[in-house]
Amino acid sequence: MTSAIILGGSRGIGKAIVESLKSIDIDVFAASKNDIDTSDLDSVRKFLGSHGKTDILVLNTGGPTPKPFHTITEDDWKLYHNQLFLGFCMILQNIKINDNGYIFLISSSVIKEPNMKLIISSAYRAAFSEVFKVLSKEYAQRNISCVNIAPGPINTDRTRELIENIEEYKKSLPMRRLGEPEEIGNFVKSIIENKIKYLSGVTINFDGANSNYIY
Repeated sequence: MTSAIILGGSRGIGKAIVESLKSIDIDVFAASKNDIDTSDLDSVRKFLGSHGKTDILVLNTGGPTPKPFHTITEDDWKLYHNQLFLGFCMILQNIKINDNGYIFLISSSVIKEPNMKLIISSAYRAAFSEVFKVLSKEYAQRNISCVNIAPGPINTDRTRELIENIEEYKKSLPMRRLGEPEEIGNFVKSIIENKIKYLSGVTINFDGANSNYIY
């Protein structure tokens, strides 16, 4: 049976992906923060001790509280360096993805349009996206597809933490609504279910036409 490990699988986008993959009879391990906290490298090592291989891996984690640049502390940088960058690098170095598998990175639209209030997230998510892009060429030799999904405004607790007046904010969006986590879950499911393999090394902007960049 095909297996999957979904980080951040207990809520939001991660949970939606879990539910979508379960609907096509994939054996899903939905990892919560209690199972692995990527900001804590000891937690990452412990997780890796009991999860050595999978067919599908979804790298997904929350981000930092918005902070102006000059208020960010050294401890903040260290914490999110681990959570958004080093923890993921350790996972890819130690979890074997079976041939013909998939790796999905749930990053953020800030990798293309940096946000001054989310400068930590912008920096480290962009940095890991570069690593992921480079590794996609190596994984391609074993027919493993790597897809970076960069969500924009999605209807999650995280978005509600970042935006004060959601209803007013929706009016500023091209589609006049937030994206739903299930839309990302179904997108991931459709790639796997339809065995789409040549879509690899790419970043998918999942933002309802809200971004201004072309690629």
